[in-house]
Amino acid sequence: MEKRFLQLLVKNLIISMRPQQWFKNFFIFAALIFAYKFNELDKVLITFAAFFLFCFASSAVYLLNDIIDLPRDRNHPLKRNRPLAAGKISIYFVGAAAAILGIGASTLSFCLGIYFGCAVLAYIIFNIAYSLILKHLVIIDVITIALGFVIRVIGGALAIGVVFSPWLLLCTFFLTLFLAISKRKNELLFSSHYDMRPVLSSYSIGFIEKMNVIILPITLISYTLYTFSTWHSPLFIATVPVVSYGLFRYLFILDKKIISDDGPSADFLKDKALQITVFIWIVVVIAILYYER
Repeated sequence: MEKRFLQLLVKNLIISMRPQQWFKNFFIFAALIFAYKFNELDKVLITFAAFFLFCFASSAVYLLNDIIDLPRDRNHPLKRNRPLAAGKISIYFVGAAAAILGIGASTLSFCLGIYFGCAVLAYIIFNIAYSLILKHLVIIDVITIALGFVIRVIGGALAIGVVFSPWLLLCTFFLTLFLAISKRKNELLFSSHYDMRPVLSSYSIGFIEKMNVIILPITLISYTLYTFSTWHSPLFIATVPVVSYGLFRYLFILDKKIISDDGPSADFLKDKALQITVFIWIVVVIAILYYER
């Protein structure tokens, strides 16, 4: 009986940690790839260690966010099925797990260098601020989400001791800002099915579409200019059509409303065309980098 209880406890904790969201931390590998370090085993291992530390840090944030949003989640037709909202695990257990993951990840991260440790610590503090305050501020909420991904890219670079391109940070910021804005559209489209978060009342579908009209071309132009920068081979221009298709494909999904209310991450995991596009982009980028070396 105790063994069964422990198994359920661990299972519900893992579900609450959102391991399906860990793929967002793959942005950490950007520095490894674009700095031509993917053929150095020590750099690869360090980057994987950095990836998992960010995964644990992000899981700590998810657990904390579940505690903060508990009253609202209990009234949500989908989120009320989450382990904490459904009463499958206690708030004290989740709080303890969040503290252990957060403190553990931030402490261990300093083993990869003081600068990387500071990046992980900044990421955790930044996301705590988001959960408590920033996600309730219109426009600032989506900018905060985008900056979280920029911190991941910077963290990946600091972990292996390479200089990161400002263009790479700019591309990361605008791409994830586009996705964050799109997530708000998701939430508005599904708002008739559940209690709307206060900040969503400040948005409208029309306003979000206007924001996307501005952000999408900036994202594409930034990436195109990045491929022409002195940081890379001119062969990188070959990846522009792939990136263009990926952006327009997601815009198509938004327009057709063939989306889920779990946001862009769920849409990516469900859309084969987007997955193939990302795979092709990775293969082409690595091929170009390998050829140049």
